[in-house]
Amino acid sequence: MNCKNCGAPLRLVEERDYFWCEYCDTYYFPQALSPDGVKLLGQEDSGVSCPVCNIPLSTGAIEGARVLHCRKCRGILAKQTVFYHVVKYKRATASGPPDPPRPLNREELKRRVNCPHCGQLMDTHPYYGPGNCVVDTCIRCGVIWLDYGEITVITNAPGRDRGGG
Repeated sequence: MNCKNCGAPLRLVEERDYFWCEYCDTYYFPQALSPDGVKLLGQEDSGVSCPVCNIPLSTGAIEGARVLHCRKCRGILAKQTVFYHVVKYKRATASGPPDPPRPLNREELKRRVNCPHCGQLMDTHPYYGPGNCVVDTCIRCGVIWLDYGEITVITNAPGRDRGGG
């Protein structure tokens, strides 16, 4: 990622999720790319491919936690521990009324994707927390794949652990 002012490479400021140009002292704060709150952190090729699109995933962050993000389908690959903490935080700090419950789309259970780390078939199953969505997990690698908007569905689902509203 290059500076919009001078064209020099931007440097990621670790733990802060923004970029800085050391040549012209410009700061760049990436905007969220999706309702899930993903911010791109510049590295366009993480060395890991999207399990749906098979294109390189980009590095990103949600609430300061590192994830991998597909620029095409906008899905998210996260370590399961990262996913747990992101969902816990987003639900606790949610504001406004929850979304009404929606039925699970059983067609999504038919999709099969391979883990981008080990290549084995991921487990496709309903998410066992709030929100009716289908997720893909790899127990061997400890990762979860979420399609575009699924973190928002989980965040906005009714439940006692959800803040505000």
